[in-house]
Amino acid sequence: MFAIIETGGKQYKVQEGDRIVIEKLDLNPGEKVVFDRVLLIENNGQTLIGNPYIPNARVEGKLIEQIKGEKIIVFKKKRKKGYKKKTGHRQKLSEVQIEKIIPDYKKAKPKTPKKKETPEAKEKKASKSNDKSVSTDQSEQK
Repeated sequence: MFAIIETGGKQYKVQEGDRIVIEKLDLNPGEKVVFDRVLLIENNGQTLIGNPYIPNARVEGKLIEQIKGEKIIVFKKKRKKGYKKKTGHRQKLSEVQIEKIIPDYKKAKPKTPKKKETPEAKEKKASKSNDKSVSTDQSEQK
């Protein structure tokens, strides 16, 4: 079973037991995290797709630690002008362990593929619509 969740303006594909690194959450390590913006859940061939989110579905996890990302160096220069500026940035991140994926099958309906129409069924529909159009044309001419 896997799910696609949205947090911090990004989407993540998660399974139970995964560790993901996401944008910083204002929680302490060891606290429980609940992601309620679940876009998709796949469970043994049964797929739930949200519009945009699946109602009452959630993914639960535990905050492992607050970390910093790699340093990004920003260097600006204008040649022949003596202008140089060097700055850096380290993004604050949170590492989360996914514990449970909880779909709500009561309210969300699983997406099932539609049955394809046979050519015979299509011909019957076409012939019925043609019969109706012919009969209305004759009545208009009278």
